Amino acid sequence: MEKKDEGNPPMAVMASRDEDEDAKSSMRTAETMLRLVPVALCVSALVVMLKNTQTNDYGSLSYSDLGAFRYLVNANGICAGYSLLSAVIVAMPRAWTMPQAWTFFLLDQVLTYVILAAGTVSTEVLYLANKGDTSIAWSAACVSFGGFCHKALISTVITFAAVIFYAALSLVSSYKLFSKYDAPVVT
Repeated sequence: MEKKDEGNPPMAVMASRDEDEDAKSSMRTAETMLRLVPVALCVSALVVMLKNTQTNDYGSLSYSDLGAFRYLVNANGICAGYSLLSAVIVAMPRAWTMPQAWTFFLLDQVLTYVILAAGTVSTEVLYLANKGDTSIAWSAACVSFGGFCHKALISTVITFAAVIFYAALSLVSSYKLFSKYDAPVVT
């Protein structure tokens, strides 16, 4: 009579465990990359805007003169810091708990809206700087400060690129959270 080894799982079960582990590892790597790309984008947008000053015959203009651009700089700095910290945490191989999943879900949602708001308010200021508003006698400032407006536009476009990655992160974190719950039971 053959003795069965109860301690070792069959080869098929071991293979499926390896496949699950590979899938988790590749998902973790993809999420880490999704969290690292916004670091580069946010830092780029931040640096472009921080160096954005122009002086000419009409005076000088700096990002710090406009509240929308100060908000853009602060939002990009906060989002870059969060993305770097969250990428380090996500890269560590360990099981996710419900509080961690909820924390990442909520922070990803909040920071997506923070960076989206920074991009939209900067777009509005750029629109007014390009077109002006004749009803309140606000002339187009980009005629006189074209270099400033061009750098502000570059920073705003980079910020919207970061928004796309934050939206993807929000989808990933919501999937990770809500896939832990069972479907509702229909009675």
